[in-house]
Amino acid sequence: MIRERYKRNSQMLTGEENESLSLRSVCVIGCGGLGGYVIEMLGRLGIGTITAIDGDVFDESNLNRQILSHPGNLKKSKAEEAKARMALVNPYVKLNAIGKNLDEKNADKLLSGSEVAVDALDSIAARILLQEKTEKLGIPLVHGSIAGWYGQVTTILPGDRTLEYLYPGHKGEGEEKILGNPSFTPALVASLQVSEVLKILIGRGTLLRKKLLIVNTLEQEFETIEIN
Repeated sequence: MIRERYKRNSQMLTGEENESLSLRSVCVIGCGGLGGYVIEMLGRLGIGTITAIDGDVFDESNLNRQILSHPGNLKKSKAEEAKARMALVNPYVKLNAIGKNLDEKNADKLLSGSEVAVDALDSIAARILLQEKTEKLGIPLVHGSIAGWYGQVTTILPGDRTLEYLYPGHKGEGEEKILGNPSFTPALVASLQVSEVLKILIGRGTLLRKKLLIVNTLEQEFETIEIN
């Protein structure tokens, strides 16, 4: 049953790589627009343990883009709903639901034990804190952000401190608060983030390390620029 589930992965992954994913652990910080899609795809890949961190609940404004939201779970914990969704999608995955926001006091404990962290946040200050804590723990961080037609992705290894170059001043909220979010941008950017996570876990492929992939779906332009 399990082998059949992941059969379509076997054309791109070796048998050893495919089987190893069940032993790997990834932490997703934020279970909204980006995070919901990231969690869905990680689970379908067969990542054995996913920690989903989010202190927020769903509201009606989430319905246009957040795959975990629906009219029946408004006002419910995003993290707990991620767990319920994964039980339906892939019961072989262990999903640890953390219904609180990452902060200075709990970050070390919540991130410890994960091999990769995924930034699905919408606050610059929270992203900088996440980079600081993942660096301290020696955990690679896959950053993604979205705003309207646009998105960006980069992979940050401990010591890179890439977000300091992207967000000088370390203040404010992301551009999504200004440009909004449609249904398709988070799905696209999340896909790119998950591909980076997979490459980290299997140890092959070219990472977006010290590079920023910028996505412009309005003009269908994809540009990779060197950073720091």
